[in-house]
Amino acid sequence: MRTYKNPVRRGFYPDPSVICVGDDFYMVNSSFQYFPAIPVSHSKDMIHWETIGFAVTNSEWLDLSDIPDSHGIWAPDIEYINGRFYITATLRLKGDNTSKDKVLRRQLIVSSEKPEGPYSKPVWIEVDDIDPSLFVDDDGTPYMAIAPGVRLVRLSKDLSRAESEPVVAWSGTGERCSEGPHVFKKDGWYYAIVAEGGTGYGHGINTARSKSLFGPYEPSPYNPVMRQLDPAAPIQRSGHGKLVQATDGSWWCYYLCGRPNEGKFTTCGRETALDRVEWTPDGWFTVNGGRGPSIQAECPNLEEVLFDCNKLDDFDSCELSKDWQFVRNPDIGNISLSERPGFLRIWTGDGKLSERQAKNTLVRREKEHSFSAETALSFSPSRNGEQAGLVCYYSTTTYIRWGVCFDGKQKLILAVNRGEGETIEAEIPRPEEEIIYLKVLVEKQSRTFLFRTEHTDWKKAATVENCTFLSDEGFPKERKRHTGTLTGIYANNGGCGSRIPADFDYFNLS
Repeated sequence: MRTYKNPVRRGFYPDPSVICVGDDFYMVNSSFQYFPAIPVSHSKDMIHWETIGFAVTNSEWLDLSDIPDSHGIWAPDIEYINGRFYITATLRLKGDNTSKDKVLRRQLIVSSEKPEGPYSKPVWIEVDDIDPSLFVDDDGTPYMAIAPGVRLVRLSKDLSRAESEPVVAWSGTGERCSEGPHVFKKDGWYYAIVAEGGTGYGHGINTARSKSLFGPYEPSPYNPVMRQLDPAAPIQRSGHGKLVQATDGSWWCYYLCGRPNEGKFTTCGRETALDRVEWTPDGWFTVNGGRGPSIQAECPNLEEVLFDCNKLDDFDSCELSKDWQFVRNPDIGNISLSERPGFLRIWTGDGKLSERQAKNTLVRREKEHSFSAETALSFSPSRNGEQAGLVCYYSTTTYIRWGVCFDGKQKLILAVNRGEGETIEAEIPRPEEEIIYLKVLVEKQSRTFLFRTEHTDWKKAATVENCTFLSDEGFPKERKRHTGTLTGIYANNGGCGSRIPADFDYFNLS
């Protein structure tokens, strides 16, 4: 008996939506302010996943350059309709709920004949709410389900426009934050699913059914079908799910979860978990027998297919690995894999890491609570503010940067932003050799930063002992924190206006 461990998609992969097409499974997840937008992942065995593309790769079609942290793309859904893959998602704009005269949210839909894309230019459905999903009824009529609860918007046959106002089909069970709606039909019943209880601790999934699409819906006697009730369990925040049927006829539920890291701090953000669905004799379903999220469970009855983890990127390819994400839209003219073969060149641009206009901050998801990341950098700054190196990044308000900077002279600087502005934790004269090797060792909430040259061993610069600020819960003053910590590389001019190259020889996350 093969087993798997949750979460199956580790790191910042929240709000999963999964479909089965033939023998293949495809997943999309929220990407918020990161670009390209909406990663599309592929699996053959439901356990091992590989990113194969993105729903939006053209910055002219989706401008996230001034989107606040944890805004942008929320809760996508993927469906296969009439031979095409359709993805819908919310674009969460600037502003707050006090801005009554301003649209805060709109919905996009893209499509492609291939799951990896390229996808069409987005069409916009002007419904000001969150978490859209798609459902096609037996007569071929497509609908968008959208929160709060399950509200249904009839769409045109080509899914390019709304043809009705939202109509409430099911308002949920009465728990707070009824969101993440999905609708599917089985054995003559329409099943509605919502995530309730808020996306933090206490999150859960509830369901109801009806013989009519628009109700009335009867709540399940087994609600919540998913919720973590053990506050000491290693998997928490379990909710926002979608059911999928495998090729062998078995049913499963993918849902988001979070792994606490030394307290209620989910450093890796909200991740994707999987559990088996069981159908009761009277036509209801439960997830993992109502026991909450499993830590380890029996694998689906499918042949195991592994993918390369791509821990090392030596930048020898002509294009970036799909494991990379830019913080907001990049300035592609300031990125090159060809100007210095075997290196990734990032030209410094305007904007500090604490500012939204900082471009070409390039990061990868942290997938474990203990790991190391390392890079080699060739960089010769000469004006105050110029900087490049490693970054452990949560948001513009919370991050750690470690690299080569110019401040009167070239230095190695470790700077920490815990939410109230940067503090310098270490400042070391730069070694004279051209290439500097930078490293971070992560052990739960402790991060140790090191450096070396070609001819020296690793030397410790400093340890940041309490890194809880790099988590969804780590800076309570910031109300929207929905992503997770990512680690990578960056280069900017700190506001001095210069444009000079920073060359990275490799990046290894292991």
